[in-house]
Amino acid sequence: MLELTKDNFKTEVLDSTVPVLVDFWAPWCGPCKMMSPIVEELFKDLEGQPYKVTKINVDEEGELAGEHGVMSIPTFIVFKGGKEVERTAGAQAKENLLALLKK
Repeated sequence: MLELTKDNFKTEVLDSTVPVLVDFWAPWCGPCKMMSPIVEELFKDLEGQPYKVTKINVDEEGELAGEHGVMSIPTFIVFKGGKEVERTAGAQAKENLLALLKK
């Protein structure tokens, strides 16, 4: 799973030719810990398909979280063509995240 930083965010998300799901999370966040295996499973399920599943640790990349208006975690944002197209916060079913990504 790709961990995003301010150094690779532009290349991996904004310049991506495929839709990208970004999971904004933190190690101390209970719902984030609950979502981690689900996000990991989604990453594995989509391997080889035209989608990316990525993560941003908001403790380490607070600037990126701020730039994207992330107020609570976990927050999941889908980017297409360098722009945010979908967003949801809180624990989600894997099917919901997949539906967001494929919209």
